[in-house]
Amino acid sequence: MSRIAKAPVPIASAIEVKINGQDVQVKGPKGTLSWSVNSAVDVSQQDGELHVAPRKESRNTWALAGTTRALLNNMVIGCSDGFEKKLTLIGVGYRAAMKGKILDLNLGFSHPVNYAVPEGITIQVPSQTEIVVSGADKQQVGQVAAEIRSYRPPEPYKGKGIRYADEHVLRKEAKKK
Repeated sequence: MSRIAKAPVPIASAIEVKINGQDVQVKGPKGTLSWSVNSAVDVSQQDGELHVAPRKESRNTWALAGTTRALLNNMVIGCSDGFEKKLTLIGVGYRAAMKGKILDLNLGFSHPVNYAVPEGITIQVPSQTEIVVSGADKQQVGQVAAEIRSYRPPEPYKGKGIRYADEHVLRKEAKKK
């Protein structure tokens, strides 16, 4: 039995949740998210909380209920507070700048790298070497941050590249003569 699935999801006062069969829609100040819940899981709303339970008792349905509860919790948090990931550019001449809805990256290549920002995501560039990806959907924020990082992942010898702000890169020693 999943301990996570048993915990209710608290709904903040600014959040509005609609349950229509297996479709759940969460609306808040940061945006609107909707998701279709698996048919093996029941979602109900009582006393300002969301409750998740499996329709039949089995190990797989309890696991599914725990996953559903975690995803619903992320939807509620995303619509009220939002999520953000911070990226840092480390390397001589590595720069980032926003040009409308396009992130312009200079990463030591012979050409600039342009990244089109998807709908529902906001990217801020507080300085030339910092990027802040934010939005309501936790999965989408993480995916966009991972796509930006994939243009130049940190390398282990000099540590140059794009890394998460809280990421620690293991450094290797250079070849000896």
